[in-house]
Amino acid sequence: MDNIIFRQMNKNDRADVLDMMRTFYHSPALFTNGSEEIFQANFDNSVNNNPYLESYIILYKNEVIGYTMLAKSFSTEFGKECIWFEDLYLKENYRNKGIIPDFIEFIKNKYSDKLLRLEVEKENSHAVHVYEKAGFKMLPYREYYID
Repeated sequence: MDNIIFRQMNKNDRADVLDMMRTFYHSPALFTNGSEEIFQANFDNSVNNNPYLESYIILYKNEVIGYTMLAKSFSTEFGKECIWFEDLYLKENYRNKGIIPDFIEFIKNKYSDKLLRLEVEKENSHAVHVYEKAGFKMLPYREYYID
């Protein structure tokens, strides 16, 4: 798709991003539903130079059609810095047009020396297909967390 732009998120994107977060976090793509407090914190950290978070807006003809948030860490398992695709959201009308694979390629080129990771619900078969086609491989273990 032509005319797609990936640009860093800024403070003027708040309303668009929060609306997309509400939709994304209440979809079957995520295990948790989030909260307004979490959405606000995520947005604020995205635009306030947090060294662990890098966020992008996806634009088509100057219309905001998606957003993504990348978390930065280090993987002792792989011995290198790691870029996690935390949120990767595209409005429904723009899905299946090659935009997400283009964004993944953009990040692969930007961080060619880093490990790229993401999580996906196994029931989200279309996303699994897109990620595997982009070169992601499934790790054979479960992930746990304490909140």
